[in-house]
Amino acid sequence: MIRTSRISVVVTGTLAALVLAACSSSGGKQPAEASGAAKAGVADTPQMTIALITHAAPGDTFWDLVRKGAEAAAAKDNVDLQYQSDPDGANQANLVQSAIDKKVDGIAVTLAKPDAMKANVEKAVQGGIPVVALNGGIEDWKAMGISGYFGQDEKIAGEAAGERLKADGAKKALCVIQEQGHVGLEARCDGAKATFPDTEKIYVTGTDMPSVQAAITSKLQQDPSIDRVLALGAPFALTAVKSVKDASSSAKVVTFDTNKDLVTAIKNGEVEWAVDQQPYLQGYLAVDSLWLYKVNGNTIGGGQATLTGPAFIDKTNVANVEKFAANGTR
Repeated sequence: MIRTSRISVVVTGTLAALVLAACSSSGGKQPAEASGAAKAGVADTPQMTIALITHAAPGDTFWDLVRKGAEAAAAKDNVDLQYQSDPDGANQANLVQSAIDKKVDGIAVTLAKPDAMKANVEKAVQGGIPVVALNGGIEDWKAMGISGYFGQDEKIAGEAAGERLKADGAKKALCVIQEQGHVGLEARCDGAKATFPDTEKIYVTGTDMPSVQAAITSKLQQDPSIDRVLALGAPFALTAVKSVKDASSSAKVVTFDTNKDLVTAIKNGEVEWAVDQQPYLQGYLAVDSLWLYKVNGNTIGGGQATLTGPAFIDKTNVANVEKFAANGTR
């Protein structure tokens, strides 16, 4: 209930800001800093530059959804969106420094490796550049002076996944972590283990999908008691489906996160369910919140994280998601 309410407040607040902005233009042009009137759907505030810097690995389609949401907000808000990513924490931190050097108007950043990011993020904040976090770092963003966070609490999401495994009658789960050192992925598996104790971790190299497939296959062959593979991303769930077949295993595949192909896999019964954190919404709110802050001094969340998940997608509701997944937004 709390999560839903927060999202509703954010969306309602954003829409209200747009309606008020549009109304302000009807009685004559207002000063730019107080305006935001729409011209063909685009705010008439002076163009600002926002850097979106993530830890996305090449080929991970999850980030396409985050980026699409960010681009939609940028198009509406007359924002020059500069997107960059690097899965290496030190390299991602260097991208933050580069954004500082460019004197961008705002930075949206993921904190999958918070220790590596801390110094440069704090430098941006101390230098007067507003920063929001998204997707990763829910335990760390406040301490860095960041003004808002958009994502799910990965530990809570993991606990929900574990409860679902228990309700499904699972016996043993294999939790597949595709990136070592990623605090959010660890939290998912730890959360699942907290509510479903017979959960075992396996570490794979997410940028090498053939090796991911081989590692899961090998583990399933070694331990036939595993009856659930819990993937932490859509591409890895789809690969796990292949591993189950290769191993002649009866294990079922479940996952965190979605993409178009994963939604189809749920519909076809190849994947049982997915935990959805609404990545499109994360990207959209991160950019839109920075625009609202620069234009009107607004902050979102009241000092707390704005949660975009978790929610479950399975055969009972996949049809409601499918049409949006076809558009590449879920």
